[in-house]
Amino acid sequence: MAEKTSKSAQKRKRIQFAFYDEDAETVCVVGDFNGWDEKKHTMQRDAQNIWRKTMLLPMGTYEYRFKVDERWENDPQNDNFCINSFGTRNNVLHVG
Repeated sequence: MAEKTSKSAQKRKRIQFAFYDEDAETVCVVGDFNGWDEKKHTMQRDAQNIWRKTMLLPMGTYEYRFKVDERWENDPQNDNFCINSFGTRNNVLHVG
């Protein structure tokens, strides 16, 4: 018998965030999907100095940025952005 998948699991998609920085001490992905909490989604560095974090996100549109040590960085792999309330850019991610 096939295993049933819950409706909430069907509406989520696996998203991998990646950011290259060979000098960073810490990198996290921060956005409206985690309440802009800098401690919630810390990324892990691989042997090629690419920081990665995989998450299951519900369908929808999200704004996000990377917090690299103490500075904010945009995702160089994502050209979709919007202007935030600080007058800088947030990346926009469409999950669907």
